[in-house]
Amino acid sequence: FGLETNNTKLDDLTLFENVLPEDLIKFGLIPEFIGRLPITAALEPLSKEDLVNILTKPRNALVKQYQKLFAMDDVELEFEPKALDAIASKAIERRTGARGLRSIIESVMMDLMFEIPSRNDITKVVVTESIVTGTGQPDLYDEDNRLIS
Repeated sequence: FGLETNNTKLDDLTLFENVLPEDLIKFGLIPEFIGRLPITAALEPLSKEDLVNILTKPRNALVKQYQKLFAMDDVELEFEPKALDAIASKAIERRTGARGLRSIIESVMMDLMFEIPSRNDITKVVVTESIVTGTGQPDLYDEDNRLIS
């Protein structure tokens, strides 16, 4: 939109906060469409901390959903804080926000979800940062809390 104040160019967020319906019409959107948008709002991107909270805090958070899935096979699932940070970082890097968290966790957990039900020797799985980044394996523990791999 090219809005400038005092010869300094505004950043994208400030620019979007100041958009008026007239600006959208000048940009090329048809007035009939603009009339159906009673409110325009600029959204700030989520921080890494926000994404980690989305992964863990809500009642039906993704981490809790996977913990319940693994509990059905009598396996305890734990995520290291660095692993949660890595998942949030991937979402920020991909610019997918909170909606991209599920696909990232799916790709991390896919092999585990197929392997764990067929193995009776595993009682605990710890998802580490290295599995999220693709450079390592999760920590698997047996019933005596000994590291298997």
